[in-house]
Amino acid sequence: MYWVTPRHLAGDDGALAERIGDLLTGMGWRLWPTSRQTLLYVSPDELRGAEWILASYPFELGGLPVAWQLSARPHSASALTEWNAYFTTGVPHEALADLLIALDTRDVPDMGFGEPEAVLAALVAQGWMRDVDRPTTTATDPGFASSVSLEELPPLIQDADPRPDLVGWQAWAELVLGAPYLWCASFSASVPHDLVAVFAASLASPVPVPRRTLPEGGQERLTVVRRD
Repeated sequence: MYWVTPRHLAGDDGALAERIGDLLTGMGWRLWPTSRQTLLYVSPDELRGAEWILASYPFELGGLPVAWQLSARPHSASALTEWNAYFTTGVPHEALADLLIALDTRDVPDMGFGEPEAVLAALVAQGWMRDVDRPTTTATDPGFASSVSLEELPPLIQDADPRPDLVGWQAWAELVLGAPYLWCASFSASVPHDLVAVFAASLASPVPVPRRTLPEGGQERLTVVRRD
């Protein structure tokens, strides 16, 4: 077992499905297998959803398959979700877990009143740097391996707001510039900024995380704090 930093480059240890599934079950979310071979978790009030969709391979972000899709709806009878967030394989499960805990404890999951600055402030507080050219929309880690940015939405990102040219928070990591991405995340336009800020703060946390395996090619970018 390794305890490593930085978290945003630590990968998912091949346990993204199990760790998040156990968390959701522990919070009382109900589980249904679907006809698409996915696993759908729904909160007790039926306003929040999390679906493991890797088996259905719906689409990719940055060349990686989307593994988890989170969503929220205004009321349980609504057939349409207000917003969606998507996470590929490789995303650190600690950051996704912190986001889900915040979503679960929130009174109104489909709305938020914070400003985009909340996301950037959460990153800067952990030592990330604002982009010189886009200081109000983008921050990068000190090693220039990961970024969180307010960007035009990629294709297939679903949101209740039908307007074109919407922007949403996008996050990604690459161990070496120009190499394949380690992971990607995409938040649709209506995801509350304070929820994205929770994900960002956890992503940038300096607290070491345990890993049995390290991402391929990541040994030179990771610091092993200790071995158990």
